[in-house]
Amino acid sequence: VSDVAYSYVQTNGYEWRRLSKSEKNNPRVTEREGPLFGLSDLTSSHEYIRTPFVFEGRTFDPKNRYWSTSLDGLNRLARANRLCGLRESLRFKRFFYDTPIQAVTNIWTDTQQAGYRQDKVYVVQTTAKVIQRCILMTTDPGDLVLDPTCGSGTTAYVAEQWGRRWVAIDTSRVALALARIRIMGARYPYYLLADSAEGRRKLAALDGRDADAGAPTHGHLRQGFVYRRVPHITLRDIANNAEIDVIWETHEARLAPLREALSRALGESETLDEWRIPPDAADDWSAEAASLLAQFRKLRLARQREMDAAIARRAEHEYLYDQPYEDRRRVRVAGPFTVESVSPHRTLAVDEDGEFVEPQVAERDGDGRMADFADIIIDNLRSAGVQQAHREDRIEFRSLVPWPGEYVCAEGMFAAGEGGERRAGVFIGPEFGSVSRSDLAAAAREAAESGFDVLIACAFNYEAQTTELERLGRVRVLKARMNADLHMADSLKNTGSGNLFVIFGEPDIEASESADGMMTVRVNGVDVFDPSRGEVRSDDADGIACWFIDTDYNEESFFARHAYFLGAGDPYKSLKTTLKAEVDKEAWDTLNSAISRPFPKPRSGRIAVKAINHLGDEVMKVFRVG
Repeated sequence: VSDVAYSYVQTNGYEWRRLSKSEKNNPRVTEREGPLFGLSDLTSSHEYIRTPFVFEGRTFDPKNRYWSTSLDGLNRLARANRLCGLRESLRFKRFFYDTPIQAVTNIWTDTQQAGYRQDKVYVVQTTAKVIQRCILMTTDPGDLVLDPTCGSGTTAYVAEQWGRRWVAIDTSRVALALARIRIMGARYPYYLLADSAEGRRKLAALDGRDADAGAPTHGHLRQGFVYRRVPHITLRDIANNAEIDVIWETHEARLAPLREALSRALGESETLDEWRIPPDAADDWSAEAASLLAQFRKLRLARQREMDAAIARRAEHEYLYDQPYEDRRRVRVAGPFTVESVSPHRTLAVDEDGEFVEPQVAERDGDGRMADFADIIIDNLRSAGVQQAHREDRIEFRSLVPWPGEYVCAEGMFAAGEGGERRAGVFIGPEFGSVSRSDLAAAAREAAESGFDVLIACAFNYEAQTTELERLGRVRVLKARMNADLHMADSLKNTGSGNLFVIFGEPDIEASESADGMMTVRVNGVDVFDPSRGEVRSDDADGIACWFIDTDYNEESFFARHAYFLGAGDPYKSLKTTLKAEVDKEAWDTLNSAISRPFPKPRSGRIAVKAINHLGDEVMKVFRVG
């Protein structure tokens, strides 16, 4: 509250006094006595009217200026107790509750200390309040927010809270891991949607009307939330409010007789004007006069409250977009999102002239010869082996030596059942990029021609179409995803520990269409390669932690439109423990399912299913829909 603008307090509903110096330093305490107000000019330089106006027995004129409203408007201001005669000028009472807000300027003093109180998970983490203000000023619910250097994910975290879609990008694996954990482990308030049954009821209550129970709602986020709002009362709102005249005349029919009776009881020869009636009874007043004054004050206060309500009802409102109404009976978690990668990315250096310098792609080994990327991968593959979901299905090489092929670059031998051995051809994908289906098919043909039993492809990333290639002839194709730590393999100690090469077995997925044209997807389990027998066996769906469906796949980006959670144990109990809240069992049952909810046939003619195991590895399958 400004101690300059709001220097007065109104008591008893209509009496007022000036604040003392000490009260100005602590106006919140004084506000308990009555509403604070300041005095504003009632004149302007715009040519309007200069007619003198009588208020409380005194005549005021705008001198060499003009009144800001008409004589009828001045009368309404007087009846609404909004005028004050101060010395030789007539002023307008501007109460603090008329507009109890201030516009945010470009000086954000309230964010200076917030960063020191907020727990940080990243060394350069931005204060959430700063990001929140930027997002609320520039976007609406449902808009897309991009943070190309996301760090610990503060922008994504705030965007998720306020119902904005988001894309976060970073080159640091540490930053992305922190961001993913932060977003997935957070609990967000559940704001009332304007396009919901609860939101419609709340809006109706705020407007003072009955809710339209038959109006359809769709839960569209684009229509925003139900926000708190405050009145923005101006002089014009009061001066042009004809309801004030109706309220005055209605109450005057009861107040006028009381004033006459009170004047007689006090021995006055004429009826006292309202402004001349004292607020309190004197000690020498009769009991009749004191009783009449009490009745008069009660009716006058009732009239004032009715007028204030009419003024607030007719005034415009300011919406507080940082204060939506919250349903505290619900808790919200992050919507489904994926961590996509165009990595391994390549960093280009520049010289002193600003010209790009191609980074060295090979390092010298201890013998002084150049060790290329394939040599480094083979060396780590030899010691680490290939991990699958179950430890007993791990592929450990008895030998792994280079192979002079165009695509197959190594020959590996691993144990089979009853002392036998199997030959595996090893195909290594690019250091910077993704494996295409054509390269993988060419490697499989080369492996078949060379008599290998299985082809093990090792790559950081695979294009979506490669998931359809599971075998070529008799050669089984196993796709192992390489850990990004292998980018720093020359700096890490090769201990053979850690999941550097992981095969996530092919999920057994069925897509079916019902008679009404709707589709469903079922996850039966995971096909796992058994190295001891050289065969693929089927495991149940417990090996899948969660799976997602893009019900209209565009062959470029995967959008998680359906999300389901499986896994062994009790995921429902784990979810309640993580959220520290009760979870709707019926709602959870729709998510804890190996069968999807029905959805319309895709316009693109394709759907994509992405499954993720408990190690965080993922695989995607694309289905054509006729």
